[in-house]
Amino acid sequence: MQPRKFFIYNSIAWLVIFLFPTPVSANDFDNRQENQKCFKCHGQAIYSYYNDWVEKDVKKLMNPNFVLDTADFYSGTHEQFFCTDCHSSDYENFPHPGELRYEPIYTCIDCHGGDDNYAKYKFELIEEEFMASVHSTDSIGDFSCWKCHDPHSFRLNVRTGKEISEIVAYDNDVCFSCHTDKDKFSLLSGEASTALIAQHDWLPNQGLHFSKVRCIECHTETHNDLLVAHKVRPSTQAVKKCAECHSKNSLLMSTLYKHQLIESRQEKGFFNATILNESYVIGASRNYYLNLISIVVFGLTLLGIMIHAILRIKFKKS
Repeated sequence: MQPRKFFIYNSIAWLVIFLFPTPVSANDFDNRQENQKCFKCHGQAIYSYYNDWVEKDVKKLMNPNFVLDTADFYSGTHEQFFCTDCHSSDYENFPHPGELRYEPIYTCIDCHGGDDNYAKYKFELIEEEFMASVHSTDSIGDFSCWKCHDPHSFRLNVRTGKEISEIVAYDNDVCFSCHTDKDKFSLLSGEASTALIAQHDWLPNQGLHFSKVRCIECHTETHNDLLVAHKVRPSTQAVKKCAECHSKNSLLMSTLYKHQLIESRQEKGFFNATILNESYVIGASRNYYLNLISIVVFGLTLLGIMIHAILRIKFKKS
């Protein structure tokens, strides 16, 4: 492009940006400004305050459980929330009143239940599944949605266009964060943590399975109306048969690849989505006719070799 034309186009572009700036919601500004009052302490490992008793600034280490990543929060599902939407406004006072430690924590259903705006996510059905799982409050007294889905960093993962590997890594980290942490596991269950690797010693290529499929593929009961099942079954009922995944009717098509398959069918149609499906599982892409053709080709090849050998022996003798 000639320098003069570049200057003209560049000037026009800047003029458009100046006259029509990207609108910024006032609520977004207020939200970040207000939340910064909390994040200035809870967004870092060290916080400071003025101590009236000794009349000087004091620095303290923040409890690691109360340190929040602001980048995770503002890239998460609840990024537009004020801290006081979920927490008592009494937290605006410092030092925080001691009785706030007894503040009840909201669950997903408290906000999203019975709301038509969120009907497609089926929170009521998820709640039913959760209450019937081994993670239910009947089984583990203080277990709630937030034990797996931290409200300060939770992101909607399965309905995005992310690579399957990213979805697997994100979801499995949720399970590993508790099941590989003996203190966290003991706090929730009252039991000593189990050796995850030893428990799965029957599983071949553990590392490959942990990086390619989610824990919930084998440890939950599939539900046709939910993209992500929440009914976690006892370990004795976990899927252990290879053929349940590595077969034509692979379990993974109704769990891990479910959303991808639905989206693909909407874009390409049922037939094309089935043929052009990007997901690949060893043993799951088998086709009866291709199998038959491969057997016939193999048989003819073997027959040809035998005939060739017989003819060579016959003509050699003669």
